[in-house]
Amino acid sequence: MWALVALFGAITVFRSHQIGIPLRDPHGTILQNRLLISLGLLAALALVDGVARTPRADRRPRAVAGVLRARWTWRRLTLVMAALAAYHLVYFCYHNLKSWVAFQPVHDDRLARWDHWLFLGHTPALVLHDLLGQHVAAYVLMVIYESFSTLLALCVVASLVFVEHVEDGFLLIASALWAWILGVGSYYLIPSTGPFHFAPQDFSGLPHTLIQDTQARYMEQRAQLLAHPHGHDAFAQIGAFASLHVAMTTLLLLMAHHYGLRRVERVMAVFVLLTMVATMYLGWHYAVDDLAGVTIAVLSVVLGRAMLGRDRSARSGRPGRPGGVRRQARGWSGRGSVSTQSTSPASGR
Repeated sequence: MWALVALFGAITVFRSHQIGIPLRDPHGTILQNRLLISLGLLAALALVDGVARTPRADRRPRAVAGVLRARWTWRRLTLVMAALAAYHLVYFCYHNLKSWVAFQPVHDDRLARWDHWLFLGHTPALVLHDLLGQHVAAYVLMVIYESFSTLLALCVVASLVFVEHVEDGFLLIASALWAWILGVGSYYLIPSTGPFHFAPQDFSGLPHTLIQDTQARYMEQRAQLLAHPHGHDAFAQIGAFASLHVAMTTLLLLMAHHYGLRRVERVMAVFVLLTMVATMYLGWHYAVDDLAGVTIAVLSVVLGRAMLGRDRSARSGRPGRPGGVRRQARGWSGRGSVSTQSTSPASGR
């Protein structure tokens, strides 16, 4: 995993040298703040896990602390911290490379033509506006779209906290690394800004929400970077092809299936569909962006498995579905005692 991180980091540094712009973390929002959020989530979820593992009749602070000490050995903590560091370093490089896509000519016209072909001469966003209306649906889909970052941050940390063996969570981390890498590659393959900018008239009937403010801010950032590339806070965040919202939510769906979380899998299937609708309805992405996002998710899982070698979850007896996930679900809900050893039954999302 770290070989991939090092290689991607080297590519990012080379590109930085090539265009003469240093790596940036504007106001700490890309690396520093997100790493701190992950550490906070790690502490909170570890506490939840510790309380759940403590026998119900003895859930006192001292007993919970004992469970936490037994579970969170130095080895486990080191592996978790290393995985989170790898994830955030790749995400940091991804965002810098994405920012520099602004220097490439855009090809929104090509994506729009593909969409019209797929929808038999119609525009996907306009079809959705006619079907769903342009008021209540806009607010509902805004919430769906904006919940992405919170959901992803929770799932990344949870995949390392609740699993039986911490290595079982590495598949989600490894796949996510590949998703960010393949995603930024797709940005360079077909640079684009999105339907909201290419055809703003298609979205003029939507109510003004946080979405429009964010889209305007992203275009201002792009213009600032192009006008003053060496400004200390010049940083762009816009990119349409492919949709990484769809790629990462699809990845979470595939991981829910992998861990045998059937209810979560069904919920995530609905969430992925709503995310796809939201990206087109709100003007962030073309339909082909979403299809590319699904492809990236599938490829990322394949590459993640290959990078890790033999599936680490095979110890459960059913490749691809760690039995610890289902055992913990039963243990939390029905047993009065749960082992506090670091290899005790535990897993979940």
